[in-house]
Amino acid sequence: MPRRTKWWLLPSALVLILALPAVALAAPAAPSAATLASGGAVFTMTNSAHGNQVWAYDVGTGGALIPAGHFNTHGVGTGVSLADQGALALSANHEWLFVVNAGSNSVTAFWVNTTPLASPILTFADKISSHGVMPVSLTVHGSWLYVVNVGNATIAGDIAGFWVSSTGGLSPIAGSARSLSTSGATGAAEIAFNPAGTALAVTEKGTSVIDTYAVSSSGAASPPITTVSNGSTPYGFAFTPAGAAVVSDAGPGALSSYAVNHLGAVTLVSGSVLDNQSAPCWVVIADGGRVALTTNAHSNSISTYTVTRGGTLTLSASVGATTAASPTDMAMGGPLGGELFVLDVGAGEIQEFGVGAHGALTLAYGVSALPATAEGLAAF
Repeated sequence: MPRRTKWWLLPSALVLILALPAVALAAPAAPSAATLASGGAVFTMTNSAHGNQVWAYDVGTGGALIPAGHFNTHGVGTGVSLADQGALALSANHEWLFVVNAGSNSVTAFWVNTTPLASPILTFADKISSHGVMPVSLTVHGSWLYVVNVGNATIAGDIAGFWVSSTGGLSPIAGSARSLSTSGATGAAEIAFNPAGTALAVTEKGTSVIDTYAVSSSGAASPPITTVSNGSTPYGFAFTPAGAAVVSDAGPGALSSYAVNHLGAVTLVSGSVLDNQSAPCWVVIADGGRVALTTNAHSNSISTYTVTRGGTLTLSASVGATTAASPTDMAMGGPLGGELFVLDVGAGEIQEFGVGAHGALTLAYGVSALPATAEGLAAF
Protein backbone atom coordinates (compact mmCIF):
# COMPACT_ATOMS: atom_id res chain seq x y z
CA MET A 1 0.00 0.00 0.00
CA PRO A 2 1.53 3.41 -0.87
CA ARG A 3 2.71 5.34 2.18
CA ARG A 4 0.55 8.34 1.30
CA THR A 5 -2.62 6.33 1.98
CA LYS A 6 -2.13 5.83 5.74
CA TRP A 7 -5.79 6.71 6.29
CA TRP A 8 -6.05 4.46 9.37
CA LEU A 9 -3.87 6.91 11.31
CA LEU A 10 -6.07 9.86 10.38
CA PRO A 11 -9.76 9.19 11.14
CA SER A 12 -10.92 12.41 9.49
CA ALA A 13 -9.47 11.23 6.19
CA LEU A 14 -12.40 8.87 5.86
CA VAL A 15 -14.79 11.79 5.48
CA LEU A 16 -14.35 11.64 1.72
CA ILE A 17 -15.29 7.96 1.73
CA LEU A 18 -18.23 8.49 4.05
CA ALA A 19 -19.53 11.31 1.88
CA LEU A 20 -20.03 9.04 -1.12
CA PRO A 21 -23.70 8.72 -2.12
CA ALA A 22 -25.61 5.72 -0.85
CA VAL A 23 -25.82 2.87 -3.32
CA ALA A 24 -29.01 0.88 -3.64
CA LEU A 25 -28.36 -2.75 -2.78
CA ALA A 26 -29.49 -5.08 -5.51
CA ALA A 27 -31.53 -8.02 -4.27
CA PRO A 28 -29.26 -11.09 -4.49
CA ALA A 29 -30.27 -14.66 -5.05
CA ALA A 30 -30.80 -15.33 -1.36
CA PRO A 31 -30.53 -18.68 0.39
CA SER A 32 -33.84 -20.22 1.35
CA ALA A 33 -35.64 -19.28 4.54
CA ALA A 34 -34.70 -22.72 5.86
CA THR A 35 -31.03 -21.78 5.40
CA LEU A 36 -31.33 -18.34 6.99
CA ALA A 37 -34.03 -18.63 9.64
CA SER A 38 -35.53 -15.68 11.49
CA GLY A 39 -34.21 -14.53 14.83
CA GLY A 40 -31.58 -12.18 16.17
CA ALA A 41 -30.85 -8.52 15.59
CA VAL A 42 -28.20 -6.16 14.22
CA PHE A 43 -27.14 -2.80 15.65
CA THR A 44 -25.06 0.12 14.37
CA MET A 45 -24.72 3.72 15.54
CA THR A 46 -24.90 7.05 13.77
CA ASN A 47 -21.87 8.62 15.52
CA SER A 48 -23.51 11.96 14.79
CA ALA A 49 -21.99 15.07 16.36
CA HIS A 50 -25.54 16.35 16.80
CA GLY A 51 -26.74 13.40 18.86
CA ASN A 52 -25.70 9.76 18.71
CA GLN A 53 -28.30 7.07 17.99
CA VAL A 54 -28.35 3.30 17.68
CA TRP A 55 -30.17 1.99 14.61
CA ALA A 56 -31.58 -1.49 15.14
CA TYR A 57 -32.70 -4.22 12.73
CA ASP A 58 -34.51 -7.48 13.43
CA VAL A 59 -33.40 -10.53 11.45
CA GLY A 60 -36.58 -11.81 9.81
CA THR A 61 -37.52 -14.75 7.63
CA GLY A 62 -34.82 -15.67 5.14
CA GLY A 63 -32.43 -13.30 6.86
CA ALA A 64 -34.38 -10.16 5.96
CA LEU A 65 -33.18 -7.13 7.90
CA ILE A 66 -36.25 -5.35 9.27
CA PRO A 67 -35.86 -1.81 10.71
CA ALA A 68 -36.58 -1.94 14.46
CA GLY A 69 -36.13 1.69 15.46
CA HIS A 70 -33.69 4.48 16.27
CA PHE A 71 -32.61 4.90 19.91
CA ASN A 72 -30.92 7.93 21.45
CA THR A 73 -27.74 7.26 23.44
CA HIS A 74 -28.03 10.64 25.23
CA GLY A 75 -24.50 11.37 24.05
CA VAL A 76 -22.85 12.63 20.87
CA GLY A 77 -20.45 11.21 18.34
CA THR A 78 -17.74 12.89 16.30
CA GLY A 79 -19.28 12.91 12.83
CA VAL A 80 -16.12 11.32 11.37
CA SER A 81 -14.66 7.83 11.42
CA LEU A 82 -13.27 6.61 14.74
CA ALA A 83 -10.81 4.32 12.92
CA ASP A 84 -11.65 1.55 15.34
CA GLN A 85 -13.27 -1.83 15.87
CA GLY A 86 -15.79 -2.50 18.63
CA ALA A 87 -17.67 0.80 19.04
CA LEU A 88 -20.68 -1.32 20.07
CA ALA A 89 -20.53 -4.43 22.25
CA LEU A 90 -23.12 -7.00 23.32
CA SER A 91 -23.00 -9.03 26.51
CA ALA A 92 -22.65 -12.78 26.00
CA ASN A 93 -26.29 -13.39 26.89
CA HIS A 94 -27.34 -10.53 24.54
CA GLU A 95 -29.13 -8.80 27.42
CA TRP A 96 -27.08 -5.60 27.29
CA LEU A 97 -25.78 -3.43 24.45
CA PHE A 98 -23.01 -0.91 25.14
CA VAL A 99 -22.14 2.04 22.88
CA VAL A 100 -19.38 4.67 22.86
CA ASN A 101 -20.18 8.36 22.56
CA ALA A 102 -16.80 9.58 21.30
CA GLY A 103 -17.85 13.22 21.06
CA SER A 104 -19.06 13.45 24.66
CA ASN A 105 -16.58 11.06 26.33
CA SER A 106 -19.23 8.69 27.63
CA VAL A 107 -20.57 5.15 27.38
CA THR A 108 -24.26 4.19 27.12
CA ALA A 109 -25.93 0.95 28.19
CA PHE A 110 -29.21 -0.38 26.73
CA TRP A 111 -31.31 -3.33 27.82
CA VAL A 112 -32.01 -5.60 24.83
CA ASN A 113 -35.39 -7.29 24.36
CA THR A 114 -34.33 -10.55 22.72
CA THR A 115 -37.89 -11.69 21.98
CA PRO A 116 -38.16 -11.93 18.16
CA LEU A 117 -39.68 -8.80 16.61
CA ALA A 118 -40.16 -7.26 20.08
CA SER A 119 -40.88 -3.55 20.36
CA PRO A 120 -39.04 -1.63 21.60
CA ILE A 121 -35.98 -3.77 21.07
CA LEU A 122 -33.79 -1.38 23.13
CA THR A 123 -34.43 0.44 26.39
CA PHE A 124 -31.98 3.05 27.72
CA ALA A 125 -30.42 1.87 30.99
CA ASP A 126 -27.52 4.17 31.91
CA LYS A 127 -24.78 6.50 30.71
CA ILE A 128 -21.44 7.13 32.38
CA SER A 129 -18.24 9.05 31.73
CA SER A 130 -15.69 6.94 29.87
CA HIS A 131 -13.05 8.20 32.33
CA GLY A 132 -10.97 9.50 29.46
CA VAL A 133 -11.16 11.37 26.16
CA MET A 134 -12.62 9.98 22.94
CA PRO A 135 -13.75 6.42 23.72
CA VAL A 136 -13.64 4.26 20.59
CA SER A 137 -13.99 0.60 21.55
CA LEU A 138 -15.69 -1.56 24.18
CA THR A 139 -15.47 -5.13 25.45
CA VAL A 140 -17.56 -7.01 28.00
CA HIS A 141 -17.02 -10.18 30.03
CA GLY A 142 -19.68 -11.16 32.53
CA SER A 143 -20.39 -8.06 34.63
CA TRP A 144 -17.18 -6.27 33.59
CA LEU A 145 -17.15 -3.66 30.83
CA TYR A 146 -13.94 -2.03 29.58
CA VAL A 147 -13.42 0.92 27.25
CA VAL A 148 -10.32 2.29 25.52
CA ASN A 149 -10.03 6.07 25.21
CA VAL A 150 -7.80 7.46 22.45
CA GLY A 151 -7.03 10.72 24.26
CA ASN A 152 -6.06 14.02 22.65
CA ALA A 153 -3.13 16.43 22.43
CA THR A 154 -3.21 17.18 26.16
CA ILE A 155 -4.82 14.10 27.76
CA ALA A 156 -3.25 10.67 27.29
CA GLY A 157 -5.24 7.68 26.14
CA ASP A 158 -6.18 5.01 28.66
CA ILE A 159 -8.43 2.09 29.47
CA ALA A 160 -11.11 2.06 32.17
CA GLY A 161 -13.40 -0.61 33.59
CA PHE A 162 -16.96 -0.61 34.89
CA TRP A 163 -19.26 -2.92 36.80
CA VAL A 164 -22.55 -3.70 35.04
CA SER A 165 -25.37 -4.15 37.55
CA SER A 166 -28.38 -6.43 37.13
CA THR A 167 -30.34 -3.39 35.94
CA GLY A 168 -27.67 -2.16 33.50
CA GLY A 169 -26.24 0.50 35.81
CA LEU A 170 -22.56 1.29 35.27
CA SER A 171 -20.05 2.08 38.03
CA PRO A 172 -16.23 2.31 37.93
CA ILE A 173 -14.10 -0.68 38.92
CA ALA A 174 -11.48 0.40 41.45
CA GLY A 175 -7.97 0.05 40.04
CA SER A 176 -9.15 -0.43 36.47
CA ALA A 177 -7.89 2.80 34.88
CA ARG A 178 -4.59 2.07 33.17
CA SER A 179 -2.36 3.84 30.67
CA LEU A 180 -1.58 2.75 27.13
CA SER A 181 2.00 2.17 25.95
CA THR A 182 2.88 5.87 25.98
CA SER A 183 1.44 9.21 27.03
CA GLY A 184 1.79 10.36 23.43
CA ALA A 185 -0.54 9.64 20.53
CA THR A 186 -1.14 5.91 20.04
CA GLY A 187 -4.09 5.67 17.64
CA ALA A 188 -5.74 3.02 19.82
CA ALA A 189 -8.12 0.96 17.69
CA GLU A 190 -9.70 -1.82 19.76
CA ILE A 191 -9.95 -3.35 23.21
CA ALA A 192 -11.08 -6.94 23.84
CA PHE A 193 -11.14 -9.55 26.58
CA ASN A 194 -9.69 -12.97 25.95
CA PRO A 195 -12.37 -15.71 26.16
CA ALA A 196 -11.52 -16.55 29.79
CA GLY A 197 -11.76 -12.92 30.90
CA THR A 198 -8.30 -13.10 32.47
CA ALA A 199 -6.60 -10.67 30.07
CA LEU A 200 -7.34 -7.62 27.95
CA ALA A 201 -5.65 -6.60 24.70
CA VAL A 202 -5.48 -3.21 22.97
CA THR A 203 -4.11 -2.49 19.49
CA GLU A 204 -2.30 0.80 18.81
CA LYS A 205 -2.16 1.81 15.15
CA GLY A 206 0.19 4.75 15.61
CA THR A 207 2.88 2.91 17.57
CA SER A 208 2.46 -0.59 16.07
CA VAL A 209 2.18 -1.97 19.59
CA ILE A 210 -0.18 -4.44 21.24
CA ASP A 211 -0.90 -3.70 24.91
CA THR A 212 -2.04 -6.54 27.18
CA TYR A 213 -3.31 -6.41 30.76
CA ALA A 214 -3.88 -9.20 33.25
CA VAL A 215 -7.32 -8.92 34.89
CA SER A 216 -7.75 -9.83 38.57
CA SER A 217 -10.67 -11.72 40.09
CA SER A 218 -12.13 -8.35 41.09
CA GLY A 219 -12.04 -7.10 37.48
CA ALA A 220 -9.10 -4.71 37.91
CA ALA A 221 -6.49 -4.50 35.15
CA SER A 222 -2.75 -4.70 35.76
CA PRO A 223 -0.26 -2.22 34.25
CA PRO A 224 0.25 -2.92 30.52
CA ILE A 225 2.64 -5.33 28.89
CA THR A 226 3.69 -3.80 25.55
CA THR A 227 4.56 -6.02 22.60
CA VAL A 228 5.71 -4.75 19.21
CA SER A 229 3.33 -6.18 16.62
CA ASN A 230 4.71 -8.41 13.89
CA GLY A 231 3.21 -6.24 11.13
CA SER A 232 2.86 -2.48 11.12
CA THR A 233 -0.37 -0.74 12.10
CA PRO A 234 -2.20 -3.41 14.11
CA TYR A 235 -5.87 -2.50 13.86
CA GLY A 236 -8.91 -4.72 14.47
CA PHE A 237 -8.65 -8.16 16.02
CA ALA A 238 -10.65 -11.04 17.44
CA PHE A 239 -9.95 -13.91 19.80
CA THR A 240 -10.65 -17.51 18.81
CA PRO A 241 -12.53 -19.65 21.37
CA ALA A 242 -9.18 -21.27 22.21
CA GLY A 243 -7.69 -17.88 23.06
CA ALA A 244 -5.55 -16.99 20.02
CA ALA A 245 -5.66 -13.33 18.99
CA VAL A 246 -6.00 -12.79 15.22
CA VAL A 247 -4.88 -9.23 14.44
CA SER A 248 -5.06 -7.23 11.21
CA ASP A 249 -1.80 -5.66 10.01
CA ALA A 250 -3.13 -2.73 8.01
CA GLY A 251 0.34 -1.65 6.89
CA PRO A 252 1.43 -4.74 4.92
CA GLY A 253 -2.17 -5.91 4.27
CA ALA A 254 -2.17 -9.10 6.31
CA LEU A 255 -3.33 -10.94 9.40
CA SER A 256 -1.07 -12.11 12.22
CA SER A 257 -1.94 -14.37 15.13
CA TYR A 258 -0.66 -14.53 18.68
CA ALA A 259 -0.97 -16.77 21.72
CA VAL A 260 -1.98 -14.72 24.78
CA ASN A 261 -1.64 -16.40 28.17
CA HIS A 262 -3.72 -15.71 31.26
CA LEU A 263 -1.25 -13.06 32.46
CA GLY A 264 -1.27 -11.25 29.11
CA ALA A 265 2.09 -12.50 27.80
CA VAL A 266 2.07 -12.48 23.98
CA THR A 267 3.80 -14.97 21.63
CA LEU A 268 3.71 -14.78 17.85
CA VAL A 269 2.12 -17.78 16.09
CA SER A 270 1.66 -16.68 12.43
CA GLY A 271 3.36 -13.52 11.22
CA SER A 272 1.74 -11.24 8.64
CA VAL A 273 0.02 -13.73 6.34
CA LEU A 274 -0.80 -11.52 3.34
CA ASP A 275 -4.32 -11.39 1.90
CA ASN A 276 -3.19 -9.59 -1.30
CA GLN A 277 -5.85 -6.92 -0.81
CA SER A 278 -5.74 -3.32 0.41
CA ALA A 279 -6.49 -2.09 3.95
CA PRO A 280 -7.56 -5.22 5.84
CA CYS A 281 -8.49 -3.66 9.17
CA TRP A 282 -11.45 -5.50 10.75
CA VAL A 283 -11.55 -9.12 11.92
CA VAL A 284 -14.17 -11.63 13.05
CA ILE A 285 -13.93 -15.32 13.90
CA ALA A 286 -16.46 -17.80 12.44
CA ASP A 287 -17.18 -21.54 12.23
CA GLY A 288 -16.37 -22.26 15.86
CA GLY A 289 -12.95 -20.64 15.64
CA ARG A 290 -11.82 -22.40 12.47
CA VAL A 291 -12.22 -19.37 10.16
CA ALA A 292 -11.04 -15.76 10.33
CA LEU A 293 -12.57 -13.09 8.10
CA THR A 294 -11.22 -9.63 7.35
CA THR A 295 -12.75 -6.73 5.42
CA ASN A 296 -10.53 -4.87 2.95
CA ALA A 297 -11.75 -1.27 2.96
CA HIS A 298 -9.81 -0.19 -0.14
CA SER A 299 -10.49 -3.35 -2.16
CA ASN A 300 -14.23 -3.73 -1.41
CA SER A 301 -13.73 -7.36 -0.48
CA ILE A 302 -13.64 -9.90 2.33
CA SER A 303 -10.71 -12.30 2.70
CA THR A 304 -10.98 -15.66 4.47
CA TYR A 305 -8.38 -17.63 6.45
CA THR A 306 -8.39 -21.01 8.13
CA VAL A 307 -7.29 -21.04 11.77
CA THR A 308 -5.96 -24.04 13.68
CA ARG A 309 -6.70 -24.51 17.37
CA GLY A 310 -3.21 -23.21 18.11
CA GLY A 311 -3.87 -20.10 16.02
CA THR A 312 -1.90 -20.88 12.85
CA LEU A 313 -3.30 -18.91 9.90
CA THR A 314 -3.55 -19.99 6.26
CA LEU A 315 -5.12 -17.80 3.55
CA SER A 316 -8.13 -19.57 2.04
CA ALA A 317 -9.45 -16.92 -0.33
CA SER A 318 -7.97 -13.53 -1.08
CA VAL A 319 -11.43 -12.52 -2.28
CA GLY A 320 -13.97 -14.65 -0.44
CA ALA A 321 -16.68 -12.16 -1.39
CA THR A 322 -16.99 -8.73 -2.93
CA THR A 323 -18.82 -5.96 -1.11
CA ALA A 324 -20.15 -2.50 -1.76
CA ALA A 325 -17.96 0.53 -1.12
CA SER A 326 -15.54 0.55 1.81
CA PRO A 327 -16.46 -2.41 4.01
CA THR A 328 -15.45 -1.84 7.62
CA ASP A 329 -17.05 -3.34 10.72
CA MET A 330 -18.33 -6.91 10.86
CA ALA A 331 -20.37 -8.99 13.30
CA MET A 332 -21.52 -12.59 13.47
CA GLY A 333 -25.16 -13.21 14.39
CA GLY A 334 -28.47 -14.66 13.31
CA PRO A 335 -30.42 -17.45 15.05
CA LEU A 336 -27.47 -19.88 15.01
CA GLY A 337 -24.75 -17.23 15.04
CA GLY A 338 -23.68 -18.24 11.55
CA GLU A 339 -24.52 -15.14 9.53
CA LEU A 340 -21.96 -12.45 8.78
CA PHE A 341 -23.08 -8.81 8.81
CA VAL A 342 -20.86 -6.20 7.15
CA LEU A 343 -21.09 -2.41 7.37
CA ASP A 344 -20.19 -0.77 4.04
CA VAL A 345 -19.61 2.83 5.08
CA GLY A 346 -19.00 4.12 1.56
CA ALA A 347 -22.40 2.82 0.42
CA GLY A 348 -24.33 3.48 3.63
CA GLU A 349 -25.52 -0.10 3.97
CA ILE A 350 -25.32 -3.36 5.90
CA GLN A 351 -24.84 -6.56 3.92
CA GLU A 352 -25.60 -10.05 5.22
CA PHE A 353 -23.73 -13.18 4.13
CA GLY A 354 -24.38 -16.82 4.86
CA VAL A 355 -21.17 -18.49 6.06
CA GLY A 356 -20.64 -22.03 4.81
CA ALA A 357 -17.94 -24.65 5.13
CA HIS A 358 -14.38 -23.29 5.32
CA GLY A 359 -15.74 -19.73 5.38
CA ALA A 360 -17.52 -19.79 2.01
CA LEU A 361 -19.64 -16.64 1.78
CA THR A 362 -23.02 -16.21 0.07
CA LEU A 363 -24.66 -12.79 -0.13
CA ALA A 364 -28.13 -13.11 1.36
CA TYR A 365 -29.67 -9.73 2.16
CA GLY A 366 -28.96 -6.08 2.86
CA VAL A 367 -30.32 -2.71 3.87
CA SER A 368 -29.22 0.69 2.63
CA ALA A 369 -29.85 4.37 3.45
CA LEU A 370 -27.75 4.37 6.62
CA PRO A 371 -26.34 7.75 7.65
CA ALA A 372 -22.94 8.59 6.17
CA THR A 373 -21.44 8.71 9.68
CA ALA A 374 -22.57 5.16 10.64
CA GLU A 375 -20.01 3.40 12.80
CA GLY A 376 -19.65 0.01 14.46
CA LEU A 377 -21.67 -3.19 14.31
CA ALA A 378 -22.99 -5.70 16.84
CA ALA A 379 -25.32 -8.65 16.23
CA PHE A 380 -26.85 -11.76 17.76
